[in-house]
Parts: sequence; C-alpha cells; structure tokens
Amino acid sequence: MKKVISTEKAPAAIGPYSQAIEVNGMVYTSGIIPVVPATGEIPTGSAAQAKQALTNLSNLLEAAGTSMANVIKTTVFIKEMNDFGAINEVYQTFFVGEYPARSCVEVARLPKDVMIEIEAIATK
Repeated sequence: MKKVISTEKAPAAIGPYSQAIEVNGMVYTSGIIPVVPATGEIPTGSAAQAKQALTNLSNLLEAAGTSMANVIKTTVFIKEMNDFGAINEVYQTFFVGEYPARSCVEVARLPKDVMIEIEAIATK
C-alpha cells in the first residue's frame, strides 16, 4: 500500500503530484527545488540553492520517518554544469559515511528558473 508524504517544511507541489510516496518501506521523493518554504524565496547562487534544496529534501525525508543517512539514490538536475564543483561541496556535507548512488545531469530549464532540483530514494 502506498502512503502520501507531505510537509510544510519543504516546498508544496506545484502541480498534480505528491512531495513523496512511501511504498514497502521505501520513500520516493519528487524533485525538490530550493524554495524557502516559509517565504517562497529562492536563494541566490548555486551553493546557496544547493543548500536550500538539500535542506528541503532532509525535511521531507524526516516527515517520512527516515533521514539523509538512509538515502540510497539521488538524481540531481542542474542548470549549469560549471556549478558542479560548488554544488558537490554542499552536497557532501549532507551525507555522513557512504554516499548514495547518484546521477547528475545538466538541463535547459527547471521550475521557477532555479539552478538545482534533486530527487531521492530512501529506505525507512
């Protein structure tokens, strides 16, 4: 049975989708963008946006009863591959020990014209 996960500590869905779904002890998140949930603001710069997106992801996983420590796979969408290094520096601070598997792709455009979007799969 699937369970819809949502929290006010991560950006609300912009369309007809859930922030995350739990199925059989696995949590699948939608793409999380760097919007400050309380204000709707978007930080400036790739490092600040990476930090906000990962904070939002962490908050969503916490609402699902899991954490960044249980993430097994992420997909990171970035607007500019030249920001890869700055994003990696922030990314690594959110994971302790073994890093999850990851894909990272450059895309032409993201919702709200942000610089990063990240989705994850985690165990409970």
